[in-house]
Amino acid sequence: MESEAAISEASKLVKSAQSVGITLRVMGACAFRIHCPNSRKLYDNLSRPITDIDLVSYSNYNSKMKPFFDSQNYGSDARIIALFGRERHQYLHPEGAVKVDVFFDRLAMNHIVDFKGRLELDSPTITLVDLLLEKLQIVQLTEKDIKDTIVLLREHPVGTTENETVNAAYIAKILAEDWGFWYTATTNLQKVHEYANGSNLLAEDDKAVVSRRSDELKAAIEAQSKSTKWKMRSRIGPRKKWYNEVETVVR
Repeated sequence: MESEAAISEASKLVKSAQSVGITLRVMGACAFRIHCPNSRKLYDNLSRPITDIDLVSYSNYNSKMKPFFDSQNYGSDARIIALFGRERHQYLHPEGAVKVDVFFDRLAMNHIVDFKGRLELDSPTITLVDLLLEKLQIVQLTEKDIKDTIVLLREHPVGTTENETVNAAYIAKILAEDWGFWYTATTNLQKVHEYANGSNLLAEDDKAVVSRRSDELKAAIEAQSKSTKWKMRSRIGPRKKWYNEVETVVR
């Protein structure tokens, strides 16, 4: 499925779910494209394709999800649902064109991104800051994850609200409670900064904006008062594993 078709399908699923009383939001690569409509040329320059659709809902809609996707003529992955059904479902487009993952309440990968009470803050996607956290929690950050983050920071300012803004206050508060997540996220922000500055695919003004906004985020994160738990864990540092392993089948 072409990128534009995947984006259209993701938005259609959210709208169809809403019509039957199910809260569903787009996350992942499709959400970055939906939330960054002015960056199509930049995406093209960065050669960032979309390979699947990621969605998130609340756990109280778990039992309604398979009947909903049945109504959309999607097939389901019985093995994934049997193994991880409380946290994740997987469905296949009726033409076999794209795979759809549906997560419930949270994204539990290397670190946990909690969506409880947050899906109503934006539509059809999760919020910008939740999109950013989705990427910054990845310990082995890939080039495609870096590209998504660059486009997000290029198009949206850093501030303290959710309205088309990367909410630095929220991300700083989350990371101030968890040293491991803080360590991974700040390391990744540095990787994004370095990649942007060293890329020959970005114009100089793109590099400058991405660098400035990543620095603004890091400043807000560092300025936030840290919890006692964070301070105690920081004494150990990366000598002890600070993240959760992700099983291959979940990726």
